[in-house]
Amino acid sequence: MNVPLDPRTKLALAVAFTAALVSTSNLGMLITATAIVCLLVIVLGHVRRWLSALRTLVPMTLFVFVVMSFTFDLPSALGAALRLAAVATAFFLFFQSTAPEDLADALQKMGAPYVFAFILTTAMQFVPVLTRQMQDIMDAQRARGIRLEYDLASLPNYPALFAPLLIQSFTLADHLAEAMEARGFGAPHRTFQKEYALRLQDYATIVLALAFVIISWQIK
Repeated sequence: MNVPLDPRTKLALAVAFTAALVSTSNLGMLITATAIVCLLVIVLGHVRRWLSALRTLVPMTLFVFVVMSFTFDLPSALGAALRLAAVATAFFLFFQSTAPEDLADALQKMGAPYVFAFILTTAMQFVPVLTRQMQDIMDAQRARGIRLEYDLASLPNYPALFAPLLIQSFTLADHLAEAMEARGFGAPHRTFQKEYALRLQDYATIVLALAFVIISWQIK
């Protein structure tokens, strides 16, 4: 499901949401914000992909909670864990609801250099590809009897993961370079498939996002 907002508005909303959560330590607000983004995941129909992303997010959140518990107090640890979960989920929603090429074109319309927009687009598109390749390599090496788990005992075996992944990354980069050259990368006077313009709903969303940030500054 694609949210009918300009890509720049979605980015501004995600950044404002992050700024609001960073600027407050109120547990009630953090719990509410986390509940809101989780509800949006359900409403927008990204539950399956979000549950897949939780395999990475949950260990990170638990690690932050444990470290903060020993360093500070329990409320601070809970707040940090909620903040991380909410921000990660917010940007998950942003990337799921925004096509990379739409964001890149909109940023260029704002005056961002094409190279910067292309790098951003490439990262959004190919990081998941490399993640899948890494998982495929891990499965293949495990089938050969090589232990590859997320623990210290597997550390000596990780060259069996990184060497094939590095080779595949170079191959992917070579294919991408050839495709860029064939399509005239860097040519002047680029055209856009879509025209991007902020509409009333975009301005209203940006105003609400700014109001949310201001309110969060007042709630400590």
